[in-house]
Amino acid sequence: MARIAIVTGGSRGIGAAISRRLQDMGVTVVANYAGNEDKAKAFEGETGIRTFKWDVGDFDACQAAFAQITEEVGPVDILVNNAGITRDATLMRMTYDMWDEVMRVNLGGCFNMAKAVFPGMKDRGWGRIVNIGSINGQGGQYGQVNYAAAKSGIHGFTKALAQEGAKFGVTVNALAPGYIDTDMVAAVPEDVLAKIVAKVPVGRLGQADEIARGVAFLCGEDAGFVTGSTLSINGGQHMY
Repeated sequence: MARIAIVTGGSRGIGAAISRRLQDMGVTVVANYAGNEDKAKAFEGETGIRTFKWDVGDFDACQAAFAQITEEVGPVDILVNNAGITRDATLMRMTYDMWDEVMRVNLGGCFNMAKAVFPGMKDRGWGRIVNIGSINGQGGQYGQVNYAAAKSGIHGFTKALAQEGAKFGVTVNALAPGYIDTDMVAAVPEDVLAKIVAKVPVGRLGQADEIARGVAFLCGEDAGFVTGSTLSINGGQHMY
């Protein structure tokens, strides 16, 4: 019987690549999205992957969506916490709402979704949770105290939950992408992007499918001895 996965933010960018890659592995994928109805429906039409709309930063919405997916699709074996937003500004210009929204979605979404799926994974003795962090959660980034804090928090969340899941066959890992050629990065001004690429030792942006392949490994049967780890895929831009 096919494994069932939820990929949050799974109909666009890196999330869409992850959804497609898991589907190629024979996994039954459900993709969450927050707002872009047209893109989600187009993605569903292209791939046959079902899309469900809810706000991952809303605890009750996550519980309701999880219950619906469990009933309509089946028990969830794999969770990829990919959904994320940016509200960039220096601290002097950042409002509390800009801080709170990024923390609520990017970090709170990981808690909300893990809280929903973890009990069933534990009871069945198998599960894979992969949380998408960021190079900017590892090394920081000017104008992103909210985003960097939330992504850094994801790495700590991953290590702690990995310790809870290990003896039950539930692995919890993180993947930290560098700068990837997606709509989010395309929104960066061209001169700024050129400076970023100049700092990447391999000399280019990453591709979404390169991240998806890393996620697929962590979600697979072969990764049962990998837990509490962060896989950095960043072209050598940040090493530690």
